[in-house]
Amino acid sequence: MSGHGAPAPQQIDATGLRVVVVAGLWHDVITDGLIAGAERVLEQSGADWRLVRVPGSFELPVAAKAALDAGADAVVALGVIIRGGTPHFEFVSSAATDGLTRVALDAGKPVGFGVLTLDDEQQGLDRAGLPGSKEDKGAEAADAALRTALLLRDLRG
Repeated sequence: MSGHGAPAPQQIDATGLRVVVVAGLWHDVITDGLIAGAERVLEQSGADWRLVRVPGSFELPVAAKAALDAGADAVVALGVIIRGGTPHFEFVSSAATDGLTRVALDAGKPVGFGVLTLDDEQQGLDRAGLPGSKEDKGAEAADAALRTALLLRDLRG
């Protein structure tokens, strides 16, 4: 795990942007940490946002698409997938990643990617923005979604 090379956080003015945070229900301690990080960034930015929960990471793309189709300017997708002893991990990780990429490209709107694909629970605790965590991937995903939405707004002028 390395946060080396990450940009320094800066305040964002996202007033007027509508953002939906879509989060899975699995691994609630880690996911709640991701949500808290995203919430902090979104609140500080002035964006109008809401949280919706889906059963798991596999369902993130369809909920993200619905949010963007309903007028959201950006989505922050948060989920936790922990490797087990079956190929399930690879299938769900691939489906979530590919699906969210497709949703963003088809909609022409950003999807901040905060889906943790982990070998074990400790890796998630280290990335969830909890006390003692080394990284805050929920905050990073929200920051990326906001910055990209603002960039697209400027490009489309």
